[in-house]
Amino acid sequence: MPELPEVEVVRAGLERHVVGARLAAVEVLHPRPVRRDPRGPAGFVAALSGRRVEAARRRGKYFWLPLDNGDALLGHLGMSGQMLVQPAGAPDEAHLRVRFGLDLSGVPAHTELRFIDQRMFGGLLVSAGGAELPPEIAHIARDPIDPEFDDDLFVARVRRRAAGIKRLLLDQGLISGVGNIYADEALWRTRLHGDRSGDRLRRGQVVELLGHVRDVLGEALAQGGTSFDALYVNVNGESGYFERSLAAYGQEGLPCGRCGTPIRRVAFMNRSSFFCPRCQVRPRSAGS
Repeated sequence: MPELPEVEVVRAGLERHVVGARLAAVEVLHPRPVRRDPRGPAGFVAALSGRRVEAARRRGKYFWLPLDNGDALLGHLGMSGQMLVQPAGAPDEAHLRVRFGLDLSGVPAHTELRFIDQRMFGGLLVSAGGAELPPEIAHIARDPIDPEFDDDLFVARVRRRAAGIKRLLLDQGLISGVGNIYADEALWRTRLHGDRSGDRLRRGQVVELLGHVRDVLGEALAQGGTSFDALYVNVNGESGYFERSLAAYGQEGLPCGRCGTPIRRVAFMNRSSFFCPRCQVRPRSAGS
């Protein structure tokens, strides 16, 4: 699933290519991606048609486009969602779900914004009055690259929680934008096992971990995110290259870059965790 770097790359592309454009035409080709909009597909189209995009913003893994009437187009990429800017004459993608015609100068331009989603776990909705912050995502914490992220509050909250530190990193109410890939990478860099309980960590360990989270996210952003297949691309259809820099995630059986011990994979929350059993010693029991 796309995490903060991938969604930020998409947001930045939307900022370059879509801000200032008017949504001259909106077409919903499949109802599922707009299932969370209470207006339904027809209402979704009516609420967006003719509106001008004022900005492109993000919180965690969500992005939104503030509109000229104070509403916002709120989106989540799910597992396979893409926002692509395409020439209007380009062939439709196999999994094209929503099409937006873009008017950049008062005369309809031959450009479209397309929402493509193979698995259709992602979605779009119109957030009423959500230009500054859509109420649908107001409960989501700030992310660690947000200038207003409160480091001291994060450290204190982690150290009060008995859950494993990886679960805490994935808690979007505590810190947003960090998913399975970047959690494993930051934990490997900090030499912490994901099952280590937050309330058993020293303040310095949590501070170090937060620094590595920021480093990993920043490096991934610089390389356009992580693309394991053709499902994640930016608005120009280009893949990210951070996959080539991964030290833990997806490296099962390969030697640890520090000590040479084979990286191990274990089941975690219906997904997988990857770690070095020598560098990241597993706690003897839950909560240790």
